[in-house]
Amino acid sequence: MFNLKESILIYDSSFDGFLTCVFQVYELKMKQVIIQKDSEVQASLFGRRNEVITDQAKADRVWKGLGKKTSSSGRLRIYYGFLSEKKEVENLLLRYIQYVLNSSIPVDSDFSNPEVLELSKIAKSVGREKHRMEAFVRFRLTKDSLYFATIEPDFDVLPLISKHFKSRYADQKWVIYDLKRNYGLYYDMEKVEIINLTLPEDFDATNTSSDYFSIEEMEFQTLWKDYFDSTNIPSRKNIKLHVRHVPKRYWKYLSEKG
Repeated sequence: MFNLKESILIYDSSFDGFLTCVFQVYELKMKQVIIQKDSEVQASLFGRRNEVITDQAKADRVWKGLGKKTSSSGRLRIYYGFLSEKKEVENLLLRYIQYVLNSSIPVDSDFSNPEVLELSKIAKSVGREKHRMEAFVRFRLTKDSLYFATIEPDFDVLPLISKHFKSRYADQKWVIYDLKRNYGLYYDMEKVEIINLTLPEDFDATNTSSDYFSIEEMEFQTLWKDYFDSTNIPSRKNIKLHVRHVPKRYWKYLSEKG
């Protein structure tokens, strides 16, 4: 519940925008603050609303300041927490940052503090999703000679998997597109860029259709599925163990599950 003394800081949903909000909290010595994305603004009768314009210099100052007070893994925890997109995670992050900056000793492992404990759990969940995306992303060759993959992760992990795929698939052009958040990564064999696509209305991410994908890709998909079926021994199936390692929500990315 908002009150007359609360300030509501509204930002552009970017990480630098969030850090700019943190800078403003300290610059204006704000005591009671609510930080909200501009896409998730809640109506308030009493809170004072302030739109915060992202300022790279201010964001950098906050980030560098945190680097002096916490470890690289501590800063990474903040970034992972932000990418979780949890409801009101900005306010958890603000409390965590305030605890870090106000402490005279490192607090990364102070799990007696509720903010440290909660953020640690969230960051671990995001980390697991990152590793799963790196393991389960499957590229398909389009008619334009572009390797294309779609994902719908629980968290916004595209920024976290970019380095992995740039290194692993350095010799080919590829796109990894997040259908849930409607943006993707495009690698042109030199650099990775953020892109937005308008996909056809009839596009089915789970279907390797000849309308979009190459003949070679269609043949490869058939070959791979036949191989998987031939090596899959029914009497040795352990569905419970299989689902534990490869949750069902990832099956749609796998050719062998097609």
